[in-house]
Amino acid sequence: MTAAENLLWSKLRRKQLKGYQFYRQKTIGKYIVDFYCPKAHLVIELDGSQHYSEIGKEKDSIRDDVLTKMGIKVLRFSDREIFENIDGLMEGIWSHLL
Repeated sequence: MTAAENLLWSKLRRKQLKGYQFYRQKTIGKYIVDFYCPKAHLVIELDGSQHYSEIGKEKDSIRDDVLTKMGIKVLRFSDREIFENIDGLMEGIWSHLL
């Protein structure tokens, strides 16, 4: 895991958010997502630099469409956001939990 993923995982694991279970590196269909909460039908993706290229954006868009059609909400955050605004990011995730 990257440093950003480790930091976010430290906030998500052990049902720390409203008692919701999150999994990391979870396979959904043909994709492996960074973090997944089945109860909330929520995927959280942390995007590093490779996600900002044209190819990366296109792949992410296709992937997000597939997951959305499966009834899964996808939240994307940049690695930078984790370090600069972890509290705001956690509030954003909290608001998507039922």
